[in-house]
Amino acid sequence: MSEFNTEEFKVSGEEMLAKLKELLHEGNIRKIIIKDKDGKVLIEFPLSFGVVGLVLAPTLAAVGAIAALVTEATIVVVKEG
Repeated sequence: MSEFNTEEFKVSGEEMLAKLKELLHEGNIRKIIIKDKDGKVLIEFPLSFGVVGLVLAPTLAAVGAIAALVTEATIVVVKEG
């Protein structure tokens, strides 16, 4: 059975998309959750080994829209291993 680790990154709205892309390139990510500064979940999406850039494009567009609306957010990353 595999184990999961969780990491949190506090970012400004303008840093959000860049940080998310950086995290996606690292691999072994199972789920990403984006919360506002009060801890409310804004968006949550699972990732699988078969996910390709084309499938992620709509999700990244949604994250970009959220980033334009928030001044501060937390990215929660659930990683395998």
